[in-house]
Amino acid sequence: MKKHNFSAGPCILPQEVFQKSADAILDFNGIGLSLLEISHRSKDFVAVMDEARAIVKRLMKIGDDYEVLFLGGGASLQFCMVPFNLMKAEGGKAAYLDTGVWAAGAIKEGKKFGTVDIVGSSKEDNYSFIPKDYKVGAEYDYFHCTSNNTIYGTEMHKFPEVDTVMVCDMSSDIFSNARDYSKFDLMYAGAQKNMGPAGVTLVVVKKEILGKTGRDIPTILDYEKHIGKESMLNTPPVFPIYATLLTLQHLENNGGIEAAEQRNIQKAKLIYDEIDNNPLFEGFAKKEDRSFMNVSFKLLDESKKDEFDAAWKAAGISGLNGHRSLGGYRASMYNALPLESVQVLVDVMKSIK
Repeated sequence: MKKHNFSAGPCILPQEVFQKSADAILDFNGIGLSLLEISHRSKDFVAVMDEARAIVKRLMKIGDDYEVLFLGGGASLQFCMVPFNLMKAEGGKAAYLDTGVWAAGAIKEGKKFGTVDIVGSSKEDNYSFIPKDYKVGAEYDYFHCTSNNTIYGTEMHKFPEVDTVMVCDMSSDIFSNARDYSKFDLMYAGAQKNMGPAGVTLVVVKKEILGKTGRDIPTILDYEKHIGKESMLNTPPVFPIYATLLTLQHLENNGGIEAAEQRNIQKAKLIYDEIDNNPLFEGFAKKEDRSFMNVSFKLLDESKKDEFDAAWKAAGISGLNGHRSLGGYRASMYNALPLESVQVLVDVMKSIK
C-alpha cells in the first residue's frame, strides 16, 4: 500500500532524492567509495558544497552580497548565534515577534545577550494568529520573526517594513512560496522540515550586517569565520548537505519555487475547503493566517475519533496526529507531498458520517 506521509518533520522528500542518496552511500560518483567515508575536502564533496551554496542563491534570486552556509546544531542553535553575531555587546537591543513555541525559544536565548522587546504576540490566544499592528524602529539591532509555525498552523503571508536588520527563521516553509528573499538580511532553516534530512541547517546572511557588535564571539559561533572557510570551518554534515542539494535540484528542475507555490496553494485549498465545509472538523488557525505547510485541525465529535483514526490509518496515511501541546490533528504538506495524498485524506474526512 502506498504511504501518504503527513509528518511535520523530518519531512517527506522526493523519491528521486531517496534513490540518489542511497546510491551515493554505496558508491559516490562512481569512485568506489561511499559518500559517508570520503573527505569533506575531496574534490567530489567540494563540488557538492559549491553547487549547494550556488543553487540556494539561484532559487532565492539573491546576489553575491549574501553568503550561504550549511551548519550543524539545528535551527535551535541559531537562536543564540543570531544575537551573538548581531546584538551589540554594549546596550544591545532586539525586537522579536512571538508567534509560537520556536519563536518563544528564540526570545529566551536572545534575552541572554541584551534587551529583547516583544513587539507582538499571540500567546494569549494560544498562538492562533499572526500579530500585525506593530512597528520596528532603528533603535533595534535587528528584528526576528518566525515565518511559519508548525504546531499551530499559522504562517506569515506578509512581512513588515522595518527600519533595522530583518532576521527570519524559515525552518518549515522555506522554498515553499515565492516571497522576496532579498527583503531579509539573515534567514535560517533546519533542513528537515522542507528541504532535506535532519542534521544540517541553512543560513543565508547579508555580509554587510556582520562584524558590528563589539563582541568576542566564540569561533564556532561566528558567521564571519564560517564564511571565511566557505562553510567548512569544521567538518560539515556531509550526507545531509548532499541530500539537501538533491532536493533543491529537484525543486529547480520542476519549475522552481514559483511552481512549488502553485502546487502548495492547490493542496492547501483542497484540505481547508473540506475543513470549512465539513461540520465534523474545525481548523485551529485564523483563516487569514493559515499555513500552507501545516494544517492543524480538530474533530468536533469525539465519538467519531476511533472511526476516523482507523479510517486514515487504513488509507495508508502516516503522521497525522497533532502536536502533543495542541492535540487534534496536523497535516503537514511540504513541497514533496503530492496532491494525491491530500485527496486521500480529504476522501477519508468525507467518509466519516
